[in-house]
Amino acid sequence: MKDALSIHRLLLERQMAHEIVRLPRHIGSADDLPEVLGLPPSRCLCTRVYLPYEPGRLYTAHHPLVAVIVTAGTRPAPAAVADALGVPEVRPAPVDLVNEVTDYAAELVAPLLLPAEVTTLVDQRAAHGDEVVYTTTGEAWTALGIHTLDLFTLCDAKPTPIPCTHAPEGPES
Repeated sequence: MKDALSIHRLLLERQMAHEIVRLPRHIGSADDLPEVLGLPPSRCLCTRVYLPYEPGRLYTAHHPLVAVIVTAGTRPAPAAVADALGVPEVRPAPVDLVNEVTDYAAELVAPLLLPAEVTTLVDQRAAHGDEVVYTTTGEAWTALGIHTLDLFTLCDAKPTPIPCTHAPEGPES
């Protein structure tokens, strides 16, 4: 599994300023970051993973996933993600598929080091300015602090207007 050390090495290679933060308590998902770090949700980012879906068509681990970076506590509107991709529908990717394809725990997916075949979108509201934001590292006890522009450059995220709703508690289904 990918972890904070993998991300730290990538950022050192690219000579990008960053901070790996040891959290005061373990988190169960990226949505826990604002509370644990004492920051507003706009400074904490989550990576939600979706699977393009067409009725009657079977998808396997070999089909590309879509990672959508949004502020903590929100979920992108699936119809908006589907429109941005030009597909009929997207659904939250199954946990086992997310784990297998990304090599991260599904609730702690980091926006960095995702496979090249994973399309990455970022909600335009999360992409404004160049403040330091925090995201998960794949581990329940660390977070990554990095400038917004550096993060989105590294993950090659396409800023997209994506309406979001408040995230319900628990994993997506």
